[in-house]
Formats: sequence, C-alpha cells, structure tokens
Amino acid sequence: MLRSTLAQQGTPVYSVAWGPDSEKVLYTAGKQLIIKPLQPNAKVLQWKAHDGIILKVDWNSVNDLILSAGEDCKYKVWDSDGRPLYSSQPHEHPITSVAWAPDGELFAVGSFHTLRLCDKTGWSYALEKPSTGSIFNIAWSVDGTQIAGACGNGHVVFAHVVEQRWEWKNFQVTLTKRRTMQVRNVLNDAVDLLEFRDRVIKASLNYAHLVVSTSLQCYVFSTKNWNTPLIFDLKEGTVSLILQAERHFLLLDGGGIYLYSYEGRFISSPKFPGMRTDILNAQTVSLSNDTIAIKDKADEKIIFLFEASTGKPLGDGKLLSHKNEVLEIALDQKGLTNDRKIAFIDKNRDLYITSVKRFGKEEQIIKLGTMVHTLAWSDTCNILCGLQDTRFTVWYYPNTVYVDRDILPKTLFERDASEFSKNPHIVSFVGNQVTIRRADGSLVHISISPYPAILHEYVSSSKWEDAVRLCRFVKEQTMWACLAAMAVANRDMTTAEIAYAAIGEIDKVQYINFIKDLPSKESKMAHILMFSGNMQEAEIILLQAGLVYQAIQININLYNWERALELAVKYKTHVDTVLAYRQKFLETFGKQETNKRYVQYGEGLQIDWEKIKAKIEMEVAKERERSSSNQSSQNTGLKH
Repeated sequence: MLRSTLAQQGTPVYSVAWGPDSEKVLYTAGKQLIIKPLQPNAKVLQWKAHDGIILKVDWNSVNDLILSAGEDCKYKVWDSDGRPLYSSQPHEHPITSVAWAPDGELFAVGSFHTLRLCDKTGWSYALEKPSTGSIFNIAWSVDGTQIAGACGNGHVVFAHVVEQRWEWKNFQVTLTKRRTMQVRNVLNDAVDLLEFRDRVIKASLNYAHLVVSTSLQCYVFSTKNWNTPLIFDLKEGTVSLILQAERHFLLLDGGGIYLYSYEGRFISSPKFPGMRTDILNAQTVSLSNDTIAIKDKADEKIIFLFEASTGKPLGDGKLLSHKNEVLEIALDQKGLTNDRKIAFIDKNRDLYITSVKRFGKEEQIIKLGTMVHTLAWSDTCNILCGLQDTRFTVWYYPNTVYVDRDILPKTLFERDASEFSKNPHIVSFVGNQVTIRRADGSLVHISISPYPAILHEYVSSSKWEDAVRLCRFVKEQTMWACLAAMAVANRDMTTAEIAYAAIGEIDKVQYINFIKDLPSKESKMAHILMFSGNMQEAEIILLQAGLVYQAIQININLYNWERALELAVKYKTHVDTVLAYRQKFLETFGKQETNKRYVQYGEGLQIDWEKIKAKIEMEVAKERERSSSNQSSQNTGLKH
C-alpha cells in the first residue's frame, strides 16, 4: 500500500538513502542532491553536487557524512548540511557505486574494472583493478571486514580489508591476512606472528596491551609477552569499537557497552534510556580509569557520565548539558577521580572543559579555545592538544582556567599548522609525541617539550622543590606559569609566590604575602579560594568558622554591597561598618545613595569611624586569639 509520495520530478531518481535518524531521505535529481525531511512543511535542502548525473549516494549513521558518485567520474564526501569535505580527481570512467562501511571509518568506490577503498576523509588506501565490468552496487558485511560487489559482467566480486596497521611506542602491528597479525618491535626488529581461529574484526593497541576482537572471541595480549594471550568469548556479535584506558578497556557492539579488565574480568555495562550503540564512535564515547562518557544521540547537547567500576551514573546522576550540540568528547587520563576533567568540541567548533564530578552546585563549563577541529589528551599526564584553525596548540595545564584564568595564555604552546593542509586529524598523543594524519592520508609526528610532563609528575607527588629547580633549569615562562597555577590548585602558596614572581605577576605576589600574614587557617583558605575566583566557597568557609565580620569584609572589598548588608542584617552585627564603607565609597565617586535598603538602614544613623575601627581591631584580635588557642590545643594533643 502506498503510504505517501515523497517527491515527484522530471528526472529519474537513481539512488536514495535514509538519514541517520530515519527522519530524512536523501535522493538524486540529475546533478542535484536533495535532502527531504519526512515532516510536512519542513525545509528541503538542495544543492548542485556534480557536473554530471549523480548515480549513487550513501549516508552513514555513525559519522553523519554523505557520499555521492556521478557521471563526471568523481566521488565526493559531504556533511549533512551539504558542505563539501572532499572531491576526488576525475577517473577514467563514471563512478557507478559508493558504500560506507558500517562504522563509518572507510568507504568503497566502484567503477569500470575498478574497486577502491577510501578513508572517511576521502583519501585512498588501495586500488584494485578486477576484470568485472562496471561495479553497480557494493554491500559491506555487518562487521565491516569484507564487501561484495555486483558487476556488469554478471559476476559478484568479493573483497577483504587487510593490511590494517596499529602503532604504539616501539610496536607496530599489521593485519597481514584475515586471521593473521604480524607484530614488529622496531627497537630490536623482533617479529612475532599472531594466529587467530576466526577472522579479525577490530583491534586496538595502547597502554602496553593489544586487544583484538574476532567474530566470536576477544584476545588480550601484553606487549611484554605475545605468546600467551588472554581469551574470552564475546556476549553478542560484532564489536564495532574498542577503547582502551590504563586499567581496562571497553567493547561496543550492537547489544551494549561492556567494560573489561586486562585480565579478562567483566567490570560493568552502563545503560541509559534510548541508547543506540550502533551509532557510537571514538568521538562520541570516551574512557578513563574511573569514568565513561557517552554523548546522547537523541539530544546531542547532553553527555552521560558513568562510574567505570559499577556502570552507574556518576555522582548524583546529573547529566552534563551544554547549550549547543556536542561533536567530540575526551576525558583526561591521569590524576585523581575528583579532579577528572572532560574536554569537548561543540557545533561552533569551540573547545570547552568542565569537571566530571557534578554534585549539587552546577559546575562551570569554561571555554578553552575557538575553531578547534580535533583534540587529544596525553596518555601520561593531563596535557591537552588540539588543532585550531591554522595553529597547533598544546594546553600544558588546562586546569589553569579554574585556578587563575589570567595566566592561561602563558601556559600554552603554539606553532603554525598550515603544513598539515586542510582538515588534519590528531590520531594519538603518546608521551610527548603527537601523531597527526593529514588530509592526503600521510602521518606527521610532532614532538613537544618533555619538561611539562616531568613538572606534572613532580607536582602529583608533591615534590615542590624539584619542580622549582626544574623551572629554573628550563628558564621558560610557560613552565613557571604552569607551576604557579599548579601550586595554587594544591594550596602551596610558597611555591606559588616564587612562580608568580618569575613571570612578573607582582600584584599576585603581594596578595599571596597578604594571605600568608592572615591570622587564622580559615581566613587563609578563604582568600586562596578568592584568589581562584571562588567567592561563594570562600564566604561559606568563613561563616562556618564563625568569622562573620571577615565574610562581610570580603564582600565589601569586592563591592558586593547587597550581600555585605544582607549578611550584616542576618547576623545582627557590623551593620554600621557596612554603611560606613558604603558612604565612603559614594563620597569618593561623588554619588548619592539610590539603594533602598541602604537608605532604610542608614536613616538617622551617625557614623563614628573611631568606634568602627575599634570594632574591627577587636574582630582581628579575636581571630588571632582563636587561632593561637587552636594551635596550642593541637600542640598539646601532639605532646600527649
């Protein structure tokens, strides 16, 4: 039964493809491509795609990219808004077929006596010349390891994807045949052959482990011993993605997400409503030692966060929600669970960072950069790199945005990235080596300075003297700036003072000296929090310690007049002090009082500065006395 007629036109429709969400249909109309949403009255997107009639289209649900092939002898890659991402050189004959691999990493192209395997960005891995006539249609197997082609001479051609390659440090693994891998150690040129019972579907090499999934089993090899892998049976069918972290790895298949230890022990399987594992990829899932992050496909502004050990939602179950659609996510790999950060790129190509632990108060999502196309965290320390427009940028200590945003530009390393041509992609960031794949498929390796990683190591083990010595040895502003931010984050104000002095931030050195002279531990803590811009937390600490005047004073210093008066009235103390400072402030700027609350409380009040100063001195003396009595009681406890 005919449900509805989607389109009628004067030209034949040679090819049709469903959109990833099954809400749109892509079809051909001569030299035009048309995307028609199924909702009535929705806007139709149409553009001229080829100089000849378009013969074949395909739309991938994982990467949301479109392929087209035409009689102008070219194949092209487009995004779902019709923007061109790649156009091939003209071939000798019309391109008669194109087809995406299920995971969206590869696609196949068929023409007269021609079969080509290409990367999702368009460049070609391999070209075969079978005597088949034109290949009119191509279908991939579900696991993405082989294809079948319908040929003009009445035959069916079968092909297998081989020669896939994985690299990590000094190891190179190559899939030589469907069931055989070759491992080469480039340091001593030792070669090992790995044989499998079934054909290899997916593999991943990282963190000193090679994880290989075949059609039925999963093999885990350690780089220290290639002879005795750990083998376990897979729950479902085809694995579509393997992600590794230092302690465990994650497998994705059509049925769900499974986390295993490198000993083969099943750890957890996170789930959320409407989860579709078939359309997740390395950009939309991220794994660290304690956290799993997954981008929601139904609402692309949301990121789900799960505990790795239990598979349950992290913290109080709050989702991470952004104002725009998120394109790519990445968790940092090192450090404590409480400090875990997630970086992500949104649809405007802005790079943001935020904390993963989301208890109660809303965590800040802070912008780190603009026009970022690809990003990666280092596997050895929390250093982030990304390709920004025409620059390759490394954020040596991204946490600086939470500590002292002013010095963030001083903690960056930048270099020109125009040599990587258009649309390069960061493949890996291992140690201090970044591997970038250019648009033509070639790999470029960049080495960054090893010193920031050593600094991270010293700070994580609280070796502050060694950290200062290292910065003095290297004599670089970026190192001192990183150390300053790290010291403030770890509340080591002595090191922070040295580091800020080295980068010429004199006002901050003076403020640190002021903090050091404060009488009580609570006051020091509150001012350190204020140094990092955490005004509310600073106020809470002072109020909990009963230092009401100090809480009022920090609001006066920051000209938060409303809050200062609110606290004074609430705790019935120092109302006259707040009014006196307010009056002084208005007199300085020659203004009249317009705030109704201040007018109300100031009526008929005579301000006596001598009296106020005496009260303030009393508060300070009280605080000193309190802190010294605390100190002596602690000492007594120690003696006992």
